[in-house]
Amino acid sequence: MKRETVTRIARQVVHTFPEMEGVTPTVRAQEGAKADVFLLTFKGRAALPGGKSLSRIVRVVADDAGHIIRISTSR
Repeated sequence: MKRETVTRIARQVVHTFPEMEGVTPTVRAQEGAKADVFLLTFKGRAALPGGKSLSRIVRVVADDAGHIIRISTSR
């Protein structure tokens, strides 16, 4: 996957999940997919009230053109 495509997908993820600002995702090709489909995994920390933080993982399935197919997140 091209670097520009990863950057464009990361901007869309940060728009929905601001705590992922500055996080570089890991990119893996999906096994058994018909087209060029990739899994991008963002790992970050969200600030909570009271000074606590929450670990959050956002997984994005996207094609080689940068079209997001699915987004899922941990709580």
